[in-house]
Amino acid sequence: MKIVGWIVKCRACLIFPTCFGCTGFRWDRQWLVVNSKGRAYTQRVEPKLALVEVELPNEAFFEGWEPTKSSYLVLKAPGMDVLKVSLSAPREIADGVSMWEWSGSALDEGNAASKWFSDYIGKPSRLVRFNTVSETRPVEPEYAPGYKTMFSDMYPYMLISQGSMDALNQLLMEPIPINRFRPNILVDGCEPFSEDLWTEIKIDKLTFLGVKLCSRCKVPTINQDTGIAGPEPNNTLKKIRSDTVLRPTRKQQGKVYFGQNLVCKSFLTGQKGNVVTVGDLVYVLNKVSSTDEAAA
Repeated sequence: MKIVGWIVKCRACLIFPTCFGCTGFRWDRQWLVVNSKGRAYTQRVEPKLALVEVELPNEAFFEGWEPTKSSYLVLKAPGMDVLKVSLSAPREIADGVSMWEWSGSALDEGNAASKWFSDYIGKPSRLVRFNTVSETRPVEPEYAPGYKTMFSDMYPYMLISQGSMDALNQLLMEPIPINRFRPNILVDGCEPFSEDLWTEIKIDKLTFLGVKLCSRCKVPTINQDTGIAGPEPNNTLKKIRSDTVLRPTRKQQGKVYFGQNLVCKSFLTGQKGNVVTVGDLVYVLNKVSSTDEAAA
């Protein structure tokens, strides 16, 4: 198998090659839009965030690269002027920021970014960046003790296979693109839903642990080109990917699953050399025998 690409709470973008870290790809899920109380906005409640396009300098993904005064995160959205946010860390601190179970302080990207998102969403908003100097956000310790993430939903990496995507699209009246599921690792060359079983894989020199099946919310129903939600693919997923179907002997939680959450074992051991690119081979080192055995 090999990596085909990876997709980076706004519109996804395709990046390669790029650097891995213990909290995810470099720059991935570092920023968050919050409301006046510091709580995270996501596409679940503000689907028009899907229409915000994100651009970074190509060199930003090279190992060892550091931003200069002329390095920017560039944001575009319908009806809005272009917003440029310096990649150099801001000095202002926003306290009381919260993302699901986590709360703490973050770096505030300033009044221009705040006005841009407030005007676009139509509600008071601020753009903040994860403060890696003062904050940490552990993943669920019962699944991956010692690992951490930033502003992702729960884990730093999420993998889906093209085979799984193709199998789902064969069941849908209208096929959907991979950006509905927002993985940051996409692989090809394996049977559909093989990734459900993977507990340890290797990509180039890096070892990843498959720690938990990825349960899905309403975001996959949001068309990433229009910001409009519909019934699919979740209606179909309930028929073929529910815990009733996949995990009949386990406690039923009313969830559906698509993809595998990962952490990078290599960074916990201090391994160096963390660049991967499209075409790198993926090796399955360990797996369970059925989805009923997989953690979820």
